[in-house]
Amino acid sequence: MTDSGAVAAVAPRESARPVPLSAGDVETDVVVVGGGGAGLPTALFSRWRGNDVVLLEKAPELGGTIRKAAFWYWVPNNEPMRALGIEDRFEDFLRYVARLSQPTRFDPESPTAGLSDWEAAMARAFYDSASPAAELLAERGALTYRHCPDVPDYWSELPEDKAKKGRVLVPAGARESMSDGGEVAVAQLSAAAARDGVHVRTGHRVQRLIVEGGRVAGVEATTASGQTVRVLARKGVVFATGGFSHDDELRRNHLGVPAYPGCAVLTNEGDFLRIASSTGAQLGTMNHAWMCPVPLEGAGRADLVGMFSVAGDSMILVNRHGRRVANEKLPYNESARTFFHWDPATGDYPNLVLVQLWDQRSQDHSASTEYGRLIVPPGSDDSHVLKAATLGELTAKIRERLAGLRARTGGFTLADDFAANLPSTISRFNRFAANGRDEDFARGETAIQLVFNGPVKDEPGRTNPTMWPLSSTGPYYAALVTGGVLDTKGGPRTDPDGHVLDDLGAPIPGLHGVGNCVASASGRAYWAGGATLGPIIAFAYRTAAAVG
Repeated sequence: MTDSGAVAAVAPRESARPVPLSAGDVETDVVVVGGGGAGLPTALFSRWRGNDVVLLEKAPELGGTIRKAAFWYWVPNNEPMRALGIEDRFEDFLRYVARLSQPTRFDPESPTAGLSDWEAAMARAFYDSASPAAELLAERGALTYRHCPDVPDYWSELPEDKAKKGRVLVPAGARESMSDGGEVAVAQLSAAAARDGVHVRTGHRVQRLIVEGGRVAGVEATTASGQTVRVLARKGVVFATGGFSHDDELRRNHLGVPAYPGCAVLTNEGDFLRIASSTGAQLGTMNHAWMCPVPLEGAGRADLVGMFSVAGDSMILVNRHGRRVANEKLPYNESARTFFHWDPATGDYPNLVLVQLWDQRSQDHSASTEYGRLIVPPGSDDSHVLKAATLGELTAKIRERLAGLRARTGGFTLADDFAANLPSTISRFNRFAANGRDEDFARGETAIQLVFNGPVKDEPGRTNPTMWPLSSTGPYYAALVTGGVLDTKGGPRTDPDGHVLDDLGAPIPGLHGVGNCVASASGRAYWAGGATLGPIIAFAYRTAAAVG
């Protein structure tokens, strides 16, 4: 999230009704709207084709959500994989993504593996273009990378995943843990844009399209001071403005689950959804998002982001009844779905808020400020953490904290049996941890769970590094966790070259889209680390070529 000052510096939303062509303040070949992980590559790819490019960013600075991301990017059949002799055929890739994106339609014998023609075409375009796009960015010094040959896909145990490791790239300058890749990527992409002559204007909120004879001919933007700026585009306009994570009405109306805003930049308010709807654009994937557990008390704190990694081995997550309900080490997109379980017998969401509970061992050996972990080291802001000498005292503090947050949760509180159930839950987990096998939820039994385990105390001979018995004595710690979105993945539907499609599937002349502001063909799936940014880079490359 941006800080409140940055949000205040953004112009308010106005009507998205298109306006006719008239004289502009600026004329250029290509207008790119949005200066984050989709807009910066799109602007660069277009500039390298010889176009005059103006990039308009709503916020006071470039970067968007990727400033807070690790910036892994998932690139099938990438050049380092080929150099290492790792085979990654399209047919195998297609079956893997289809198996996860549309499991009820999956057909391994079908030429499209059960995907629709549109979904299959988008998968083909991603596969074909991701590696060339990554190589061009690296060659031009705009995004140099290092290969992560040992990082597995999130579902590498599935038989459909033939190339189980090697598709992940990260910015070359990122630290060894790869957690700061977003900052590195923003710096490098922004420097390349300045070096190569992309005309960047921050603090410009695009409000509406300029249309002539059915063709999008430019945009109108407003600045925080209220000035209206008309920018005309000779070749086309490309939107790359992110999803609608921070528009409460859109999120509640379309996602169908009580997902909290999460860690997308606060300016991700669905602007393109309203702007494109005025042109008759068809919508897709509006019911899906890139999900992640988030700290319930994270709103407004830039240091608390999505929980990509749940820290600790002597640690559990329990629901309002004091019971474990899921594997704490699942990949974040899958873990988040635990919070959205609806109990039709009681008429509530019993897992809306889970309590992360840990002991002094995990506090001493698993504290970290990376990947959204809530066990933080001394000197960090730990206002989200509760501490008590006994489980009974900790329970009382959790009840008190939840009471103060009832306006955010609809009055969610601990059940009457929480205190009675918690000791037996810990005892059961401790037995599993001692044996190295989680008989309830299979914690630590897949490769990706080990990758995201985070720092833990070394225990020679231990067979499962994700688990260790919780101490029988305090102090104990707790934090409140809920389900949120990294960003949404629905919006106007595009073809594989980024043309926005109307209600009959025809391209709207002059209008293009890339990234989380348009419909993703991934459906419900999160295939691997970087499965957001890999496709974004591929489609930025294709869209720039299609614009001309």
